Amino acid sequence: MNRRLLITLLVATGLLVLPATAAARVNVAVGIGDQSPQMFADPNWKALKLTKARYFVEWNAIDKPDKLARVDQYVMAARAAKVKVLMHISVDDINSKPRRPLPSVRQYRSKVGALVARYRPAGVTEWGVWNEANHSSQPTQKNAKRAAEFYRSFRTIRCSGCKIVALDVLDQAGVEGYIQRWFKAAGTVGRNSNIVFGIHNYSEVNRRLGAKRKRTESFKKYPGTPRIIRAVRRQNKKAKFWYTETGGLARFGSFGCNRTRQANRTTYMFTLAKRHRKDVNRLYSYNWYGTNCVSFDAGLVERNGAARAAYRTFRNQMRNFRR
Repeated sequence: MNRRLLITLLVATGLLVLPATAAARVNVAVGIGDQSPQMFADPNWKALKLTKARYFVEWNAIDKPDKLARVDQYVMAARAAKVKVLMHISVDDINSKPRRPLPSVRQYRSKVGALVARYRPAGVTEWGVWNEANHSSQPTQKNAKRAAEFYRSFRTIRCSGCKIVALDVLDQAGVEGYIQRWFKAAGTVGRNSNIVFGIHNYSEVNRRLGAKRKRTESFKKYPGTPRIIRAVRRQNKKAKFWYTETGGLARFGSFGCNRTRQANRTTYMFTLAKRHRKDVNRLYSYNWYGTNCVSFDAGLVERNGAARAAYRTFRNQMRNFRR
């Protein structure tokens, strides 16, 4: 009997059992988002054997030699480590108050087009149109139309073989309306069958729901992955989704410093990835280096590189995920 046919028959009858790791593999590719090129030389990073990373870049970085030098360093370090970079366009100063004004579509295409021309030859073929477009730190927060115009503009930039994250949103109140307005402005290109949408599901990953009433209130304020997916699917049945930014928080806002909770929430991050694996096929955990709980801190390792409990959780969970 043909050997391949024999194996097929044994598997079908249950007489041949495949290894548990192969059976449990989840078809979601995992990477890390971080701004530091030193990450790629970290022994803890190397131990994970990851091949994907995410970096956000200021939309007009092409005009800022100091910022551009940092991007160069990151891209070169990633390339040397054989890591694919998702380059995500963002506001030029995320900490500015008041927020920086939105660039015009013409300005966007000129500056972002120059970035693509610089980094496409270095292997950067995955781009996000605008980072976390509906968040208050971004000038696109109240202008879904402009976010859609940026997507339409990016599509005209010469970037052979590139993948584009068309819209990138945080799971917060009002996200469904933002998505609806974006599609209205995007028009027919928003219904492209190959379109990718980015989800930041920090709220879903990190917030524990209490009593039924609290669950209802929290669900309104912090809509998670399924509601974002449904809102997109109403407009585009074939859209694809990536968790472009997610992770267990050690500290942020009302979340006091708690590394044990961070590890627990990191486990839940992977649980949600498994739950939504039919729709979501990539995940970028943010980020690598912690801040010693001084400010926003979702690092898998301490500032000095020491592994946290969240790192060990991440490493163990990666046995069941793609790289």
